[in-house]
Amino acid sequence: MNNRMVSILQLVSAIGITVFWLVFFLVGFENPNYPSYYTYFEHSFPLPDTFLVIMLMAAFFNRTNYRWKKFTNIAAGAMIFLSLCDFSFNILNGMYTIGIVDAILNVFINIWCFIFGIIQIIAAEKVSRNSIHW
Repeated sequence: MNNRMVSILQLVSAIGITVFWLVFFLVGFENPNYPSYYTYFEHSFPLPDTFLVIMLMAAFFNRTNYRWKKFTNIAAGAMIFLSLCDFSFNILNGMYTIGIVDAILNVFINIWCFIFGIIQIIAAEKVSRNSIHW
């Protein structure tokens, strides 16, 4: 995947995360089938997700200079770490079995963050310090 596509997906991911949290706090994701502690778990993510969004945006806005590689690697590590935290919670607490829509959403988010994190690392490693290829 070329840097241009990775940068576009960084922007889309940052927007997606932001929209998720706006919907979460303005509309809510209340489900009587969720464990009672689910909300506490989810409330631990806005701060790290905000950091992730900042890194994704920093990478996107530095997409034509060498700083893109640094911000991309930071964002990639954050995405992989957060996806593994979320996956661990989901698998240990049966979140993938609550309902089909919940399962699809959770699986998509977990897989997207993990795989796109790896893709960003691979893309960043292809970039030399002084050249960004668009």
